[in-house]
Amino acid sequence: MPAKKIVILTDSSAHIPEKIRSELGIEVIPLWLIWDGKSLRDGVDIQKGTFYQRLKSSKTLPTSSQPSIHEFKEYFQKIGKEADAIVAILVSSKISGTIESARSAADELPEQEIHVIDTLTCAMGLGLIVIESARAVVENRSVQEVISIADKMQQSVYTLFVVDTMDYLFKGGRISGGKHLLGTALNIKPILHFDGGQIKPLTQARSKKKALAQMLDIVDERLAGDQMLEAMVMDVDAVEEGDKVAEMIHARFNPGRLGRAGVSPVVGTHVGPGTVGISFYPVHH
Repeated sequence: MPAKKIVILTDSSAHIPEKIRSELGIEVIPLWLIWDGKSLRDGVDIQKGTFYQRLKSSKTLPTSSQPSIHEFKEYFQKIGKEADAIVAILVSSKISGTIESARSAADELPEQEIHVIDTLTCAMGLGLIVIESARAVVENRSVQEVISIADKMQQSVYTLFVVDTMDYLFKGGRISGGKHLLGTALNIKPILHFDGGQIKPLTQARSKKKALAQMLDIVDERLAGDQMLEAMVMDVDAVEEGDKVAEMIHARFNPGRLGRAGVSPVVGTHVGPGTVGISFYPVHH
């Protein structure tokens, strides 16, 4: 009996580099940005270059929204024409309603085999889980194996990032007013991470340079003596800083695979320009 044809679907917040995405046949459903009354599909109607230029000069901040149940149904049905099973690996349910839409859509399509996975993370944290699951599909693994790889990855991928300003997280309702005031008054650069599916402050430093150095120390702690298997360094309109961090990661940890990525406009709107982050996992994951 031939193996089932499995297709991996993720959402645009993962922002997986195009080359990897097409090589592994990963499908993407865009999230929405609502800006000055206009609805734009993340990464389709608005690309990150245009987005950051506009963000710098705009008096208004865009808001984001998940794909609707109807949109998920259309994607599932379209993919279902080619696939025997769909594994939808999506952004944390604690920061987006995307999972909810996907599950409701899957419930309305009982004739299709659809598995929805809540990764409790975002950006390349989500991206790394998707990439590793897609590699398993390429290796002709079974649906159950793919799901178990995604679940295992979800528990071992870490995402840390340094933001330039708390303004965007505050305006987007992702952190409280008190934390925002403190950060702004002292020009503190916070180091944040995903914890239980939410963005939480981990620690802070007095300058960006110190914050980035401290972020690498935390990476070291999280590895707990294990080799870094794969890492992705992300930046929000801060390519040079991102490249520098990638060099530091390479020199210090020598990961099996090291990549560079941006973040999608939807994620960029919440963390703001100047953000630099890393998603990684150890060998023993």
